[in-house]
Amino acid sequence: MSNQSSSVKVESLSQRDTWISIGIIGTLFFIFGFVSWVNAILIPYFKIAFELSNFDSYLVAFAFYISYLVMSVPSSYLLKSVGFKKGMMVGFFAMSLGAFIFVPAAMGKTYEVFLIGLFTLGTGLAILQTAANPYVTVLGPKERAAQRISIMGIFNKGAGILAPIIFAAVVLRVGDTELFNELATMSEAAKNEALTELIQRVIVPYSVVGAVLLMLGIFVRFSPLPEIDTDHESAELAEANSGKNSIFQFPHLILGALAIFLHVGTQVIAIDTVIGYANSFGIGLMEAKIFPSFTLAFTILGYLVGISLIPKFISQVNILRICTILGTVFTLLIIFVSGEVTLFGITSDASIWFVVLLGLANSLVWAGIWPLALDGLGRFTKLGASIMIMGLCGNAIMPLAYGYVADILNVRFAYWVLFPCYLYLVFYAIHGFKIRRWKL
Repeated sequence: MSNQSSSVKVESLSQRDTWISIGIIGTLFFIFGFVSWVNAILIPYFKIAFELSNFDSYLVAFAFYISYLVMSVPSSYLLKSVGFKKGMMVGFFAMSLGAFIFVPAAMGKTYEVFLIGLFTLGTGLAILQTAANPYVTVLGPKERAAQRISIMGIFNKGAGILAPIIFAAVVLRVGDTELFNELATMSEAAKNEALTELIQRVIVPYSVVGAVLLMLGIFVRFSPLPEIDTDHESAELAEANSGKNSIFQFPHLILGALAIFLHVGTQVIAIDTVIGYANSFGIGLMEAKIFPSFTLAFTILGYLVGISLIPKFISQVNILRICTILGTVFTLLIIFVSGEVTLFGITSDASIWFVVLLGLANSLVWAGIWPLALDGLGRFTKLGASIMIMGLCGNAIMPLAYGYVADILNVRFAYWVLFPCYLYLVFYAIHGFKIRRWKL
C-alpha cells in the first residue's frame, strides 16, 4: 500500500522541522559510516586471520558492496510501497541480522559465512542509502544540496575515523604485533589455535552492533522524521517529462550513476588499501591502522570547505571539477613520487601521504554528483536514486581490480586503476551532467 497519503511537500516544512530531519538523517549517515568504514581494518584483519591473498581479502568489500547492485532497485519499490520511514526500519533490521551472522561465522571460523553477513549488512545499507540520499538532496534549495550532503558527509566520515580505531581497541591486543610476526614459524596446531582465538574476538562487538541496529530501526520508525513527497511534479517539470516513460531517458542520470560507481571505487581504494600499502613499506598493522583515519580526516576537511564556500563563493559544479582534477594529480603522485618523510610522528614513504590526500580529492565528488544527476527527475526521483545507489557496487568491484593488479605487479602500481576513473569524473563534471538527450 502506498504511503503517499501521509507525505508532505518539502516547501511546507518549517525551518525547525527541516533541521530536525537533517539531524536525524545525519545520525543515519553516522551509522552508515561506522558500519562501512570498519571494513578498512576488517580487510587486513581477515587477511591475517584466514591467511588470504590480496584478492581474497578484498572479497570483504566485494560481499559488502555488491548488495547495492542487487538490492537498490528492489529498495526503490519497497520505499514507494511503504514510505521512507518504514523502509529505513527494514534496512536497519537487515543490517542487524548481518551483524548477528558474524557470531556463527566466528564460532565456525568460516570466511564464507562472514561474507554472507557482510552481504546482509550491505543489503540493509542499500535500503537506507536509497532512502536517505534523495531525502537530503530534496530537503531544501537544490543549489545548497551539496552543502547539505557535505554535512551528512561529516557525520559519515567522522564515524569512519572512529570505526577502525574503536575496532582495533576492542579486538586487537598489545602483543598482537609479536603474534603476527611469529605465525609463520608456529606449528600448525598452535597457529590454528591462535587464529581461532583471533577470529572469535569479533563475537562480542558485532553482537552489540546487532542489538544497537535493531533498536535504531525501531527508533527511526517512530521518530518525527516526515515523509517527503517526491512523486508529484510541478506543472513545468511534468510538461518537460511528459514524453518520458523510462529512467533511461535521462542521460545525465545514467552517466551520473557511472560517475558514482567510479567515485566510490576510488574512495574505498584510498581508504581500504592504505593499511596494506603501508605494510609493504614495513609499517605494521598496529601502527598503520591510523592511516584510514587520516584519509577520512582530509575528507572531512574537504566537507568543511564545501560547507563554508558553497554556494556563496563557489558553485557546487566548480568545486566538483576541482576535486576530480586533484584526484587525477594525486594518483600520478602516488605512482611516481617516493622518498622517506616523517609526518604526525610517522616515518613512511611520501607516496603513502598522497593516498591519504585522496581523501581531500574525493570529499566533494559525491555531494557534487548527486544534485546534478537527480536534477529534473520529478516522479522518477526514487527510481533514479536507486540507479545511483546501484553505482555503489563500485565499492565491490574496484578493490578487487586493485587487488588483482597488486598480486600480479605490486601494491604501488595497482593504483593505476584509479587514473581512468578520475579522468571520467573530470569529464562528467565538465560536460557529462549537461547531456539531456542521447545522440546517435
